[in-house]
Amino acid sequence: MKIAILFGGNSSEREVSIASGVQVSKALREVGHDVIAVDTFRGILSDKEQQVLLAHGVAPAPPSERDLQVIRAKTGSIVQPSCFADADVVFLALHGGMGEDGTIQAVLSTAGIRYTGCDHVGSAAAMDKDLAKRLFIAAGVPTADWLMAPVEQETAFKRLGLPLVVKPNKQGSTVGLTVVKKSTQLAPAIAEAFLHDDEVMLEKFVSGRELTVGILGNRALAVGEIILKSSEIFDYRSKYQIGGANEIFPADLSKEQTQEIQDLALRAHHGLKLRDYSRIDFRMDESGKFWCLEANTLPGLTATSLLPQSAAAAVGISFPELCDEICRMALERQS
Repeated sequence: MKIAILFGGNSSEREVSIASGVQVSKALREVGHDVIAVDTFRGILSDKEQQVLLAHGVAPAPPSERDLQVIRAKTGSIVQPSCFADADVVFLALHGGMGEDGTIQAVLSTAGIRYTGCDHVGSAAAMDKDLAKRLFIAAGVPTADWLMAPVEQETAFKRLGLPLVVKPNKQGSTVGLTVVKKSTQLAPAIAEAFLHDDEVMLEKFVSGRELTVGILGNRALAVGEIILKSSEIFDYRSKYQIGGANEIFPADLSKEQTQEIQDLALRAHHGLKLRDYSRIDFRMDESGKFWCLEANTLPGLTATSLLPQSAAAAVGISFPELCDEICRMALERQS
């Protein structure tokens, strides 16, 4: 089939998206598909340009706000008909921002262009952490208590305690996130989060094991555990730099625990009306209770990302096979 891979975007996760897009392109070519790579900023890329991006990797920190302003001002290749007119499907390898909040999904749906992953409803619900938590609770999925700014400090500390987490409501890769351990850190943390979003969440900090579950179709894949090396949260550096964390698949859980967290992941996936694939992240506290952190509708898709590892450990699906399956699920839909 002919597949157009859309990546890049103009969010702080741009470099992560580029890494996903270039590796997905390589993987789909390996299984025989005709692939064109489309950067939302630069348009269709040549094979040589893709190789340069593949060698570049992900920097230790996200792009600066100044760099992103330039990219946002010049972004114009997202829905160029020439990029997608002959494609059987558009593979979305975007992360964060308008690529993951339902905006591009709504545009593609309106244009009658078939694309991979969630539609605009599920994408928007998962990106909005406040809304997602409300839907988790409705679906019977435990999630840590939270408040939305503005909120009085006394109220926040009384209800959420210390430490607590402050983060942008609609942002990914822990950009703008702070773990507040002292009362004096709260105001600066909120100010930092507001630099990245117009809504800010304060959330109870759940200490414990970091776990993740991939979803493919209607099945939960292998449970993975992230062992952090230099941070108490799975932050940008831990996720994308070599040596930042150990990722273990399958996680060392009992059969009953594995079944429970997989069931919760599926409930979260369906509760947000997601489709095709996702990755659901959890913390397991000292008592063994699972707390859902968030749902990722367009999780990282390099060969070593968490979702591909979850698929490989669960059912032996290779990275090229996973990318191919995601495309075929999109093609099999009626709309």
